[in-house]
Amino acid sequence: MVFEEKMVMNGEPENDPLETVRQKCEETEHCLNTQERLEQCETRVGSRSSTEEDCTEELFDFLHARDHCVAHKLFHSVK
Repeated sequence: MVFEEKMVMNGEPENDPLETVRQKCEETEHCLNTQERLEQCETRVGSRSSTEEDCTEELFDFLHARDHCVAHKLFHSVK
């Protein structure tokens, strides 16, 4: 917490541009589709008491889609 306070006091931006771009990218159609598949998997796996299934593939698909979008937009907002 002290480090974060020093960053704000030293003139660093309070809002991380990466987080802002990530939120915008998560609202794109492709990211929404992969996020929906991830949530469906989590619901399915969470409803079972014993399963070998996990949602690793769906998580990686979502993160890849989001980061692909971020990669094309982030450096336009960095000084």
